[in-house]
Amino acid sequence: MLMAEKNLDEAAALTANVKQAETLLQIDALQRAIFNSANFSYIATDANGVIQLFNVGAERMLGYKAGEVINRITPADLSDPLEVIARAKALSVEFGTPITPGFEALVFKASRGIEDIYELTKLRKDGSRFPAVLSVTALRDAQNAIIGYLLIGTDNTARKRAEEELLKAGALQRAIFNSANFSSIATDAKGVIQIFNVGAERMLGYAAAEVMNRITPAFISDPQEVLARASALSLEFATPITPGFEALVFKASRGIEDIYELTYIRKDGSRFPAVVSITALRDAQNAIIGYLLIGTDNTARKRAEEELLKAGALQRAIFNSANFSSIATDARGVIQIFNVGAERMLGYTAADVMNKITPADISDPLEVIARAQALSVEFTTPIAPGFEALVFKASRGIEDIYELTYIRKDGSQFPAVVSVTALRDAQNTIIGYLLIGTDNTARQQAEQALLKAGALQKLNGEVQRATEMKSQFLASMSHELRTPLNAILGFSELLDEEARGPLNEQQRRFITHVRTASKHLLQLINDILDLSKIESGQVELQMECFPLVSALAEVRSITRPLTMTKKLRVVDQISPKHFVVGDRVRVKQILYNLMSNAIKFTPEGGEIRLTAERVGDYVSVSVSDTGVGISLEDTAIIFEEFRQVGDTTRGVKEGTGLGLAITRRLLEQQGGTIGVESTPGSGSPFTFRLPAGERGTATAMVDAVKEPVAEPEVPILEEIPEGDTRQNVVLVVDDDPAVVELHTEYLSNAGYRVVPATSGVEGVVKARGIHPDLITLDISMPGQSGWETLHAIKSDPATTEIPVVIVSVVEQKTLAMKLGAADCLVKPVSRHALLAVVRREAGHNRAQPRVLIVDDDAAEAELSAEVVRSVGARPEFASSAMEALRLIQQTRPDAVLLDLLMPEMDGFDVLRSIREDPALSDLPVYIITAKELNESEIQFLSARTQAIFRKTGAWKEDLQARMITALRRKEAVKETS
Repeated sequence: MLMAEKNLDEAAALTANVKQAETLLQIDALQRAIFNSANFSYIATDANGVIQLFNVGAERMLGYKAGEVINRITPADLSDPLEVIARAKALSVEFGTPITPGFEALVFKASRGIEDIYELTKLRKDGSRFPAVLSVTALRDAQNAIIGYLLIGTDNTARKRAEEELLKAGALQRAIFNSANFSSIATDAKGVIQIFNVGAERMLGYAAAEVMNRITPAFISDPQEVLARASALSLEFATPITPGFEALVFKASRGIEDIYELTYIRKDGSRFPAVVSITALRDAQNAIIGYLLIGTDNTARKRAEEELLKAGALQRAIFNSANFSSIATDARGVIQIFNVGAERMLGYTAADVMNKITPADISDPLEVIARAQALSVEFTTPIAPGFEALVFKASRGIEDIYELTYIRKDGSQFPAVVSVTALRDAQNTIIGYLLIGTDNTARQQAEQALLKAGALQKLNGEVQRATEMKSQFLASMSHELRTPLNAILGFSELLDEEARGPLNEQQRRFITHVRTASKHLLQLINDILDLSKIESGQVELQMECFPLVSALAEVRSITRPLTMTKKLRVVDQISPKHFVVGDRVRVKQILYNLMSNAIKFTPEGGEIRLTAERVGDYVSVSVSDTGVGISLEDTAIIFEEFRQVGDTTRGVKEGTGLGLAITRRLLEQQGGTIGVESTPGSGSPFTFRLPAGERGTATAMVDAVKEPVAEPEVPILEEIPEGDTRQNVVLVVDDDPAVVELHTEYLSNAGYRVVPATSGVEGVVKARGIHPDLITLDISMPGQSGWETLHAIKSDPATTEIPVVIVSVVEQKTLAMKLGAADCLVKPVSRHALLAVVRREAGHNRAQPRVLIVDDDAAEAELSAEVVRSVGARPEFASSAMEALRLIQQTRPDAVLLDLLMPEMDGFDVLRSIREDPALSDLPVYIITAKELNESEIQFLSARTQAIFRKTGAWKEDLQARMITALRRKEAVKETS
């Protein structure tokens, strides 16, 4: 009977245990596959800490059977008691509350919802010990009440052993990890920094706590150099390599010794060159457990190399060169080294001269005497005509390069150019001299040949001067024409819009003719300016690798209204896989020129076809139309300046005759070509080539490109109604009364109050007196120029914060921005363009909307910041999820742009935290990501955000349009509240 009751009790206890285990197993984190793993110890407890589950990994690591610990002990009983006591004390201080040294100390953070991973020494059943890394999670029921804890542990012995192996060499331990001269950065296998020594702190300006377990070394490296390294390695190893931490350690991960130079970026943004050595850290099974990056500041190394060279370090390459005579002497001038170049030039062997003669003995004695006399006069001291005369300047630290005739062993002579350097020891004492000489015969012969061709040289110079004068004339004429054209276009636009009363049909027709002719003249002026820039070499190309479709999409958007008007069918067969290397802006200009020609010469209802194919190292692009074609004789002249095909072949007279000439020049400057093979009656296929690029090196991702939606030329926020209390003051500084009147019309109709100033001096005075919200400034003014005016405004503390927009025929945006201008517009300026910039910049003096950009990639964050600035908002940045949540709570931005892929805590977690806070329920959040989203992720994000943007195609334009609408709505709400 007693035995039966005992069995019943044990059965009841077992049943209770099974039920409790089943409750725990209902939680998704405790899947059967996890608990059967022998590589991790999984210990689950009840709320009091008593062990309820003890998997096979825990049995293997700790030596206990599950039955020996379940319902009997807590994990604290398996831990080093001294470390548990120390942890309890540390947590008590950190949280300002007493914590019991036992199981409570192990789970205190987890019980408060704080992620907790720490190191602790575990005790096996046999009394042996091993270091472990533990992750602790609170297990909760459906009501969020804690029902237990899960402790996941890994044996840290291998990692510790790897660290000990590194530290075995006492010199490495003391000289590297504790050295302020080397940055020693150790990461885990994923690249997250685990060790950041004092040298790294000193060199980079970060404290170890700021980077450990937060970022990878790629974060502190020049992103452009990392991108270039990824591209180079991708080609070298024929495999795509991500431009990030993978690019830094790719060779080391494959066991290849890797030492390279890279620019590091300090916390304060300053930069320095570093030499970095990378080693993969491996465990006993040869598995990579991390990487060690040892860096030295290469600035000091280069300086040290220079000092070594001064002290007599003679590089092997110089002395082994047959093109230079390198002769080193002792302090008295006796030759000690005579390289192969000296042997070849002078006919002596090294043994003939070493320790026997001085360089003066192989030099023309009359020239040595003349040199000694000249130096004696120059330095007012007697100088002996011998070796002293050859090295006198060098002995006083003066750089010395001179011409001298050398005498060969056979008695023949040749002119030489000799450079002399004093060699010094560590105490700066001269220990010898180095004379490096080159045979000057070829140069003298070349000079004589040039003199013989003096007439040709003079003629070439005159041709060059004529070309420069032509370019200067074209540029000057174009600038002078723009000033009156600005008034013609502007006032005709106002008349056409009936801003000052209605027009009759005839007047409207006349105004249309004026505007059409003015636009044609403006196109001619712009083309002439482009041509003069190209001929004078002033075109600066920003070469990059990008998908051709990204440039074509913008061109299609601009030309769509023209093709729709003529009912043209556009067949676009260009694939997103075609990447080219060129200047993106100039490639768009090339495509626009060819599309405009095709539209112009294709009859109504015709077709334009766009194709591209890879041909060797190039991408060949064809733009063809179904027009009347071009005759053979015309194809020979069509790419020449100011030449147009005859009326019989194309039938259209409009145009400047410069578009195709400029297109050809731009392509040639980018390493490309263009041609046309047309037959009258069969249309005109223009084909151009550009160097091909690879997808992995592009600065943008393209998975698929949708048909672009036509957008206005410039995004404009709503105009301010007249009489609005928000009315801003704009100071218009221009000496041309017509321009002042025109810009006053533009701005006052949009609700701005305009104050004119007709000189730079008057503009500065009025800026100080009325402190306008914005200043528009011409450059070409009599008296005080616009540049001087801009400098005066930006140098005065009372006016330095006022945005200044340059509006001038002078096209020098780079200089304007360097001097502090907010933007630069080139006359003639359209009303929409002027209002867009003024509205954006004038808003800077009011409270700007703030947009928080959350992205751990600095380059990607800056792309988003461009969009934010373009809509008149101020970008703020957070490089991690935790930083983002802190800033959102503290400063409450007007909107958030959120990346999903971040270390530690991803964008999904950030979004959950935002939406769980009732105070943030209405905070606009936009997702910008390169991640491939599944259906459930899309549903999750769509329910909690305003929009999702993939980092492909025209995402920046789409984001810009959405943000304009959102900020406009938000501003309207603020005004009515």
